Amino acid sequence: MEKTKKLAHMAMLTAVALIIFIVELRLPNLAPIPGVKLGLANIVTVYAMFRFSRKQTFMILAARILLGSIFAGNLMALLYSAAGGMLCFAVMALLKPKISVNNIWACSVMGAIAHNTGQILAAMAVTQTVETAVYFPVLVLSGCIAGLFTGIASQLLVKAMIKAGK
Repeated sequence: MEKTKKLAHMAMLTAVALIIFIVELRLPNLAPIPGVKLGLANIVTVYAMFRFSRKQTFMILAARILLGSIFAGNLMALLYSAAGGMLCFAVMALLKPKISVNNIWACSVMGAIAHNTGQILAAMAVTQTVETAVYFPVLVLSGCIAGLFTGIASQLLVKAMIKAGK
């Protein structure tokens, strides 16, 4: 029964992340620079990183990236999301053992920087130019701000779930 409950929880989190992602697509762009967005669906990823195993978190993230690209009707976005998401996942997975529940926000910020790095590397590979790197400083700054916000939200959620005994 526990296995079924865990799977249902993972499916629900994937659905929530997907809904947030799709709603965020409908919001106007924050900046005229490609890739600058709030990344609110990452609240789910950061939460999962601290409440589930790495494998389970990876499955939630991969499903969200794949389904989000399909539902958004932009398969090219799959490349950018996957590159950023996988690098973000790797960095957060490495940091998690060293991060306390009071510093989840820091893991999120580092993950956001890794995500932006992955996006820029993917863009450079697609365009086959290094000029794309000119966006990197702005992406890192906006990513740090968004990562801080999503990290604080995730931290509050993790603490609330621990307090509730779930």
